[in-house]
Amino acid sequence: MGNFKVKDHYFNKAKQENFLARSVYKLEEIDERYKILKPGMFVVDFGYHPGSWIQYTSSVIGDKGRVVGIDVREVNKKLTGIPNVRVYQKDIFDIQDLAQLDVDDKFDVVLSDMAPNTTGIKSVDQIKSLNLVESVFGLLPKFLKPGGHFVIKIFDSQDAQNYLKTQKNLFSEYNYLKPKSTRSVSKEFFVIGKNFKA
Repeated sequence: MGNFKVKDHYFNKAKQENFLARSVYKLEEIDERYKILKPGMFVVDFGYHPGSWIQYTSSVIGDKGRVVGIDVREVNKKLTGIPNVRVYQKDIFDIQDLAQLDVDDKFDVVLSDMAPNTTGIKSVDQIKSLNLVESVFGLLPKFLKPGGHFVIKIFDSQDAQNYLKTQKNLFSEYNYLKPKSTRSVSKEFFVIGKNFKA
C-alpha cells in the first residue's frame, strides 16, 4: 500500500500547487540539495512534457533568466504565456544549430527528465534508456556551457552504472540521487553533474 500513499501525496500536492505533474518535486529536491538553478540562468529542458520542470525552473530563474523546453509532443499551451519560457515541438537530436531555438549561446543548465517509450520488457527498456542517456550525454558539447550543470534521469542497470562511471570526469562534481518523491518501485534515479569541463 505504501506506494499509493506516496503517489497520492505528491499527486495531490502538485494539483494544489498548480504544477502540471508530480515530477516537479524531484527537480525541487535536486535543486535544493545541489543548487543547480539560480536567478538569471539560461536553461534548456529536454523532453519537458507536460512541463512541471519548466514551471519550477521559470520561477527560480526569474525575469532575467530564460528556459527553453523541447519535446517531440505538441507544445503545451499552458506554458506559452509565461514570459521567460519558450517551448518548441522538436526532436533534440535534430537540432543542428542553437539558432533553431532562437538562441545564440549555450545553456547554463541542461535538464533531462526524458524516458524512452517503454515496452514493459525490463531488459529491452534498460537498453533503450541507456541508449537515450548516452545520446543526451553526446549532446552536451553542443548545448552546455563550460562550467554548466546537468541533470538527467536514468533507469538503473549494471550497464548504466558502468557507463556513468566513464562520464564522471566531464564534471568537477558528480552525484546520484533517488528523490524522495520517486515511487519506491521505480528503478529511476538522477545524475547531477556540476561544472562541465567541456
